[in-house]
Amino acid sequence: MKVYLDTIGCRLNQSEIETYARQLSAAGHDLVAHMDEADMMVLNTCTVTAAAASDSRQKVRQAHKAGIQQIVVTGCLSTIKPESIRKMPGVVQLVPNSEKDTLVARLLNLPNEALEKPETKRQPIPGSRMRTRAFIKAQDGCDNSCTFCITTVARGEGRSYPIDQVINDVHTALRGGAKEIVLTGVHLGSWGHDFENTAHLADLISALLKIQEIPRLRVSSLEPWDLDASFFSLWQDPRLCRHLHLPLQSGSAAVLRRMARKITPEGYARLVEEARSQIEDIAITTDLIAGFPGESEEEFKQGLDFVRQMNFAGVHVFTFSARQGTAAARMPHQVHNYLRKERSAVLREAAAEDALRFHQKFIGREMNVLWESAFLLNQNGKWQLNGLTDNYLRVRAESDTALNNQITPVILREILPKPLAFSGKITQYPDTISLAR
Repeated sequence: MKVYLDTIGCRLNQSEIETYARQLSAAGHDLVAHMDEADMMVLNTCTVTAAAASDSRQKVRQAHKAGIQQIVVTGCLSTIKPESIRKMPGVVQLVPNSEKDTLVARLLNLPNEALEKPETKRQPIPGSRMRTRAFIKAQDGCDNSCTFCITTVARGEGRSYPIDQVINDVHTALRGGAKEIVLTGVHLGSWGHDFENTAHLADLISALLKIQEIPRLRVSSLEPWDLDASFFSLWQDPRLCRHLHLPLQSGSAAVLRRMARKITPEGYARLVEEARSQIEDIAITTDLIAGFPGESEEEFKQGLDFVRQMNFAGVHVFTFSARQGTAAARMPHQVHNYLRKERSAVLREAAAEDALRFHQKFIGREMNVLWESAFLLNQNGKWQLNGLTDNYLRVRAESDTALNNQITPVILREILPKPLAFSGKITQYPDTISLAR
C-alpha cells in the first residue's frame, strides 16, 4: 500500500507522523511524496486556532479531490470535532488523540510490538514533511488551565513517556542518520512529574547527553514556570542547542492573570536574564497573543513595552482566536477582530526589529550549520543549501555538492530579508558527503 502522511500544527504532531512513517515502513508499506500517488492518507490535525482547523479540513478536501480512497484522520481537530470530520468525503477512519499511539497497529491489525524491532531505524517522510531533525515525543497532554487553550481539552491530562522509551526512540533516530534530536511534548517541562518517583526534565536531558552519538540535542517549547537557574547549567555540554522557546503570551501582568498563566512579566524577565548570563549567544524566542478578551489600550501598551525590553530573537504572534470550550471564549469584553489584527501587526513589527538586532550580532562570525535541504540551482552543478545554526539562525549558502544532513562550519556574511536569514560561505567540507538530492 502507498501511504501519504501529512500534519498541521506543532512539533509534537510532526513527531507522531515520523513514528507512523517508521512503523508503516517496517510493515512493508511505501511512503509517497504526493497525494495523487497514494492509496491512503494519514492526517494529523490541529485546532489551536481557527486557521489551523480550517487548514486541517482543507487537507482532507484536497486528498479526496486527489483521488485518495482511504483518508484516516487523527489529532486535535478530530478529537474535538469528531462528527464533523467523520462526515467529510473520503474519511474512512477517525482516531482520537487517546488512541493515536497505536494508530498504525490498529490500521494494519498488528500488535504494536511487531512494528518496533531492535533494528528499526527512523524513516524520513518524503515530500514537504521531510525533516533532517528527528522529533522525539517525550510527553503528552497538559494539566495547566490556560484560559485560551483548547489543546488541554484535546490532548488530555499530562503524561510522561518512560526514560527508556525515549532513549530507545533516540537510538532509532540515530540509526536512521539523524544529526539533531528535538525533544517535544505538549507541556515538556512537566516531564517526570507524574512518575511514582518524581523526576525532572533535567534528568532526561542529562541521560540523553550520555549518548555520545548525538551530534545535537534541541529542546522544544518550555513553560517558563517549570525552570530555574540550575537548569541552564546543562548547556555546559556544547551539543545542547542554544535556543529556548519560552511562551510568554502577554507582557501585561493583568492579561496574564486573565489567561491563568503561572508567570509574571518580572518573573519571566529574571528567568531570561539568568539564561542569557549562563548561555552565551542563546536565542530566546516566544509566543504572543494579540487582542485577548478585555485587553485595554493601556494593557496592550504595557505588553508592547515589555516585549521591546526583552529583545527576543524571534516571536510567533497569534491573533486571538476564540476556541469553543475554552474559558476565554466565554469572557466578556471580546476585542473587535479589526483591533486584534491591528495589534498583531504592531507586535510583529516590534518583534522583527528585535530579531534583526539579534542577527546583526553574528555578521562575520563562523558557526556550525546543519544543512536541512539542497536544491540544484543551475546546469553548472551549483546547489542552494538551507540550514540552521544551533541557536536557530537560518543560513543559505551555495555549494558544489549537496550537503543534506551534514554539519559544516560557515562564515555568516550578510543578512537576507523576508524570511530573515544569513548568506554564508562554507569554510570546511566533510570528508564524506551524501549526494542525496
